[in-house]
Amino acid sequence: MPDLDLELAFFLLLNIAAGLLRIVRGPTPADCMLAVQLFGTTGVAVLLLLAEAQNLPALRDVALTFVLLAVLATVAFVKRFSVRSGEDGES
Repeated sequence: MPDLDLELAFFLLLNIAAGLLRIVRGPTPADCMLAVQLFGTTGVAVLLLLAEAQNLPALRDVALTFVLLAVLATVAFVKRFSVRSGEDGES
């Protein structure tokens, strides 16, 4: 079973590489934020798989910390780049 966990973690790391390509090619801030969200969720999944494969419960705590940071990053992005009705003259 640990071998399968490690193989899945490697596959998820390949997904992160695809996200890096999206950051390079995506010129809009929304593209970059979606890639950051991909990094966050995939990174948490990799940490959880490694925690199970290597029997390191501390990695679960690190994964939970990353989840909280990802939520804060999303909220900060939305607050910065959201368009509020009435500010640009349109309703």
